[in-house]
Amino acid sequence: MTTPISFSSATPTPAAAGGGDGGLRKAAEAFEAVILRQLMASMRQAKLGDDIFGSNATDTFRDMADARTADSIAAMRQFGIADLVERQFRGIGGGVQ
Repeated sequence: MTTPISFSSATPTPAAAGGGDGGLRKAAEAFEAVILRQLMASMRQAKLGDDIFGSNATDTFRDMADARTADSIAAMRQFGIADLVERQFRGIGGGVQ
């Protein structure tokens, strides 16, 4: 029988608090980037005007540019989603500061 993992009873080590393992940090940033990509895609769907250069190539390029922008924004950690995810999985006091 397996025992469920309890994050609330875990005591963070200094390496965990300082980000010694970058894997969780990268995964949290990647998750934030996915959220930001979906947000940007939703904003693009609003189409407030006619696209005079509309084509499949333009749409593909715009999607790639949005993905790169979302990755850059997530790497800056300005939205706080990655920080919350990282804190949750490390077991360091959840909630927003």
